[in-house]
Amino acid sequence: MRIIPAIDVIEGKCVRLTKGDYATKKIYNENPVEVAKEFEDNGIEYLHLVDLDGAKSQHIVNYKILEQIASKTNLKIDFGGGLKSDEDLRIAFENGASQITGGSIAVKNPDVFTGWLTKYGSDKIILGADCINRKIATHGWLETSEVDVVDFIKQYEQIGVKNTICTDVAKDGMLQGASVDLYKEILSKSDVNLIASGGVASIDDLIELKEIGCEGAILGKAIYEGYISLKELQKLC
Repeated sequence: MRIIPAIDVIEGKCVRLTKGDYATKKIYNENPVEVAKEFEDNGIEYLHLVDLDGAKSQHIVNYKILEQIASKTNLKIDFGGGLKSDEDLRIAFENGASQITGGSIAVKNPDVFTGWLTKYGSDKIILGADCINRKIATHGWLETSEVDVVDFIKQYEQIGVKNTICTDVAKDGMLQGASVDLYKEILSKSDVNLIASGGVASIDDLIELKEIGCEGAILGKAIYEGYISLKELQKLC
């Protein structure tokens, strides 16, 4: 299983939110590049970089942070947050993204998202399946739809999606464990490469996600708050 630390960016700074609430913003580092370099120095190969300004604005904003991290590390970067147009994707890939994650766009404008799959291929495009009470959440989790998360993933698997990040928003930033039962259901009803996100608080949580079959696990607050050390992650990697 791939271990994928997250850097969430607001106004060029490394932050974390709780349950996606922008009012809970906590700044952990003024320079996300420093954080990324520290990850790499401890054996991390992958990074989940989220443009929270972009998620709110519905277009790419923090692409300069992406470019700086991509040019100063060898991390393989999955970039998401507010990607809504072909131009957004062009900017993301030109500034160093290895993959992009599309969530809201897959709900609001499926033709555009499907076009990305066709143009770039399923290895480059990740489906973002973030949910609140099983319903897909959009626009930086500020809105919810009526679409069930499992149905959503199965629908897109049928048209070529291979990689899915699923975040249970109620778990995000709570440090109380991941949504294991939900992930088990997704894995039993689809063949996607499932990347779990939200709630990871310990090495045991990561081991459990690996055991149920997750392809990757994203974690953020557990690192920033000292619940999991980078040395522990290095051993696990």
